[in-house]
Amino acid sequence: MGQFLMSTRIYTGESSLEETSRLGLRKAYIICDPFMEKCGRAGELAAMLREAGTETRIFSEVVPDPSVEVVSKAIQGMKDFEPDGMIALGGGSAIDTAKAAGHLYGSMNGGKRPFLAAVPTTSGTGSEVTSFAVISDTAAQAKYALRDQTLVPDAAFLDPRLTASVPPAITADTGMDVLTHGLEAYVSVKADDFTDACAEKAICLVWEYLERAVQNGADMEARERMHNASCLAGMAFSNASLGVCHSMAHALGAHFHIPHGRSNALLLPHVIAYNAGLEAEGESQALLRYAKIAGMLGIGGATPKAAVHGLIRQIRSMMKRIGSPAYVTDIGVEREAFEDAISPMAENAMKDNCTATNPRVPEEKELEYLYKKLCKGGAL
Repeated sequence: MGQFLMSTRIYTGESSLEETSRLGLRKAYIICDPFMEKCGRAGELAAMLREAGTETRIFSEVVPDPSVEVVSKAIQGMKDFEPDGMIALGGGSAIDTAKAAGHLYGSMNGGKRPFLAAVPTTSGTGSEVTSFAVISDTAAQAKYALRDQTLVPDAAFLDPRLTASVPPAITADTGMDVLTHGLEAYVSVKADDFTDACAEKAICLVWEYLERAVQNGADMEARERMHNASCLAGMAFSNASLGVCHSMAHALGAHFHIPHGRSNALLLPHVIAYNAGLEAEGESQALLRYAKIAGMLGIGGATPKAAVHGLIRQIRSMMKRIGSPAYVTDIGVEREAFEDAISPMAENAMKDNCTATNPRVPEEKELEYLYKKLCKGGAL
């Protein structure tokens, strides 16, 4: 038996942020990073809520790759404030912090967490509609992908105006994260007609609008479509889950503090080739799925393998146009340090929850081989 869960009310388009004042909250706990408070965006949201009669408090200690320590601080603030609602303002780190804090706070208070609204300011994680949260253990240099239906936000506000000032490099990173979400959900062993519909649309939107959003941040049509793509991909992978690209990206990002979307982008072409079995005889189900995506994007090929080779070439070409790096050595990672980390990263990736739904069952040595490809002149 299959199931497709979608419990988040989604508000879209310019001015959708104003709808937060109609949530009817008594006390709202706003969770964001320091920049969101410094630039005034958190204060503007708080002022809007106060005008509607909602008492507010801002927690602005979110960090990239949110840690157990930050989540604990957020929970302590909630104990003091006792909110009936939480609003996560920011990228995936803010939303994941709010998810984890709300879930644990609720478990301490009879199992009921406060109402959770997500206001994404980047178009990447899809965290505003997913049952996932990724939390880092800084001591162990590891990331843990949490999954529970209670982590899904109650409402999401997709206002593209909030993404207009996102720099080109971050727009590229987060956009590649969306593409990875769509592709991994599409070839997941748990994919079905409902997740396919969301994944296909998300992939097509990224293909058409990511480059425009990177080149011109003020292009509101591109910004809105990328925001929608991120959310649709989130719906897809929240139900179908992901694969080894994310498992490996979690380990890579935790070890070298590389942004999550960039980690996915580095790995994506190699993982597609691996999952499709381009080096093997015959045609796997994953190969045919990737070939179908290639056809949908207008990438032809005389055979399914030729189409997938074309898909990989076109992804690499787009990455080059948007300034997304191809090798870890291009972003300041020392080759020797990276090679020393390959074995423990592969070990952590094998344990990651996302690996279970990858279309090809990996061995640890295969993931090591894929990591080696991230160094120029590495595995051939």
